Amino acid sequence: MDIDYKHRIFGLDIIRTIEILLVLFSHSTLLLFPDEEHTLLTIIQFFGTIGVDLFFVLSGFLIGGIILKQLKQGKLAFKDFTYFWIRRWFRTLPNYFLILTINIILGLFFYGEIVKGISKYFVFLQNFSSSQPDFFTESWSLTIEEFAYILGPLFLYLLISFFKVFPKQYLYLAATLLLIACVTLLRLKFHSNNIISNGQEWSRQLRKVTIYRIDSIYYGFIAAYIAVYLKPCWERYRTSLFYFGLTVFFGLHVGIFVFNWLPENASLFYNIFYLPIVSISLLLLFPLAVSNEIKPLFKRQITEISILSYAMYLVNYSIVLLSITYFIDVSEINLLSKLIVLLFYWAATYLLSYLLFIYFESPLTKLRDSNFIRSQFY
Repeated sequence: MDIDYKHRIFGLDIIRTIEILLVLFSHSTLLLFPDEEHTLLTIIQFFGTIGVDLFFVLSGFLIGGIILKQLKQGKLAFKDFTYFWIRRWFRTLPNYFLILTINIILGLFFYGEIVKGISKYFVFLQNFSSSQPDFFTESWSLTIEEFAYILGPLFLYLLISFFKVFPKQYLYLAATLLLIACVTLLRLKFHSNNIISNGQEWSRQLRKVTIYRIDSIYYGFIAAYIAVYLKPCWERYRTSLFYFGLTVFFGLHVGIFVFNWLPENASLFYNIFYLPIVSISLLLLFPLAVSNEIKPLFKRQITEISILSYAMYLVNYSIVLLSITYFIDVSEINLLSKLIVLLFYWAATYLLSYLLFIYFESPLTKLRDSNFIRSQFY
């Protein structure tokens, strides 16, 4: 794989690598110990959820930076925002629809049926305002990402159209904060109308539902704004912010453990405050991550995993893990056999991701920079 290091930020590659490895480790426990409960397994699975939170805030940070750059260049027409969406869709949609199609084929092959409501998956509505069916389960995060990419820039464009005399960066900030406020109000409504009985139900009904989670990406928009317009503070306090972020993150979860806060006995905290605090604490790590202070150890390996992370996220569970569990009852085999299965899971995930990236994702992504696409807008 040829890697252009000049246009990459190594710290962000580290974050991408961490987020996908956390997800893979979490899914590995589900593969090897599907019916077991243990504190260590719970911790590993918890950090798998944090990997997705990292995915959200990093996506918001990067996309927010792209939009701010577009505003600085004076690209304010609707065609400019359309071009932004086209570029994003060339990056995300081909992989999504390919893996969705493969999942449908596997469902027919393994179980002889197509899941009810499959049409919603093609328009990213499977978990828009309610819990997602137990099919292509990792797609829940992609629907949140897609709607965040559509609603944020669209709302910003409307504000720019109506308030032309206002500085565009302030409209960007206003649009972001208003969207976060709207999502918070929706979670307040959820809190008033729902009683959660356990953590899994909370995750299905709130954590993985689009209208309650897109603010996670918009916190990344705010971080991008600070990085651009408050750059001296961003750089001066990057080390302090990093340690403060770690303190908030681990202090939050130590407090949860000590006081035994659960969605069923601390619903207000979980429904309204928990997820934003996690997002903000993770974003506090970014000023140091995007600086030049990080030594590039294992640079090639980390960068390669970072590049493959989107493909790995899509194939590792529904394609690889569920196929393995269909043919092998992992709970009934010995430890050595489990280790072999685990190695196969990781190797198959990497190989399929590599092939997907080289022969499908990368060629289609490059099309967005073709003369034909560019000529439609400029």
